[in-house]
Amino acid sequence: MENVDTESSPTPLFSHELEARTVPAEVVLGGMKVAYWSYEPVRVTPETRTVLVIHGFRGDHHGLLRVADQLPGLRLIMPDLPGFGGSAAFKADEHSVERYGRFIAEFMAALGLGRDTVLLGHSFGSIVASHFVAANPGTVAELILINPIAAPVLEGTKGLMTKLAILYYEAAAHLPRRLGHALLRSQLIVRVMSEAMAKTPDKALRRFVHAQHSAYFSAFADRESLLEAFKASVRNNVSEVARRLTLPVLLIAGEKDQIAALPDQHKLLALLPDGHLDVIPGVGHLIHYETPESAAGFILRFLKDHTA
Repeated sequence: MENVDTESSPTPLFSHELEARTVPAEVVLGGMKVAYWSYEPVRVTPETRTVLVIHGFRGDHHGLLRVADQLPGLRLIMPDLPGFGGSAAFKADEHSVERYGRFIAEFMAALGLGRDTVLLGHSFGSIVASHFVAANPGTVAELILINPIAAPVLEGTKGLMTKLAILYYEAAAHLPRRLGHALLRSQLIVRVMSEAMAKTPDKALRRFVHAQHSAYFSAFADRESLLEAFKASVRNNVSEVARRLTLPVLLIAGEKDQIAALPDQHKLLALLPDGHLDVIPGVGHLIHYETPESAAGFILRFLKDHTA
């Protein structure tokens, strides 16, 4: 099934009530500090759902705030993944998709999140979330993937750019520490990336997107864990485990996404036992920044359709 939505200019950027809904917290897992934020519902009802949100590569919880703002009836819990934002890196383990999946299990257990939890992943978070669900069936009730990485990125037309990116991260990891960190945190490189992904014609929103990337894209723990996480992001994809995702799955895709291309989303949909695809026109890989209203609308309809 496919549904296409249209959306007008997405400004203003945040509502006045988001801050009042925000509850910052920390939890220690195996000696590792994990920072997370809960966005509490404006009013709790019997229909109120809890959504665990997994952000993308080099991001942190800030990236999904505009989506959280559009879902005042839900409780959203948004950790910074280990190695990013306010969370420490894994002490001894590789920052792999499998290890991030075990982190989800540990985090859910620590917070007492049950089988009625909804799991949402964006971009790299879609890989982590889908592989976790495939390895742990019955752990969550529904799976929502925004800009899902639907196909291998080391193949096809994206392969060359991906291999160049691998060289970039490997070079930064092997340069003298100061030079390596300077390369990874280069504002010029961050801005080029941001300009390439932003599709909105809204000038105020483009400034916001660039400011967000400038502020948070370099909030990683160290270059070693960053390289490990990057390799995990390009060596895995959702389609690898799609047939094992037997729960209801919502895919929210961008028409102009050059990282997770729309044709690959249709192929992924065909592999899912119980999948639904919604496509937002005019947006690329930044649905969470550029069209959160549309994403939230699709999420609410999906959850309503699957309420027991």
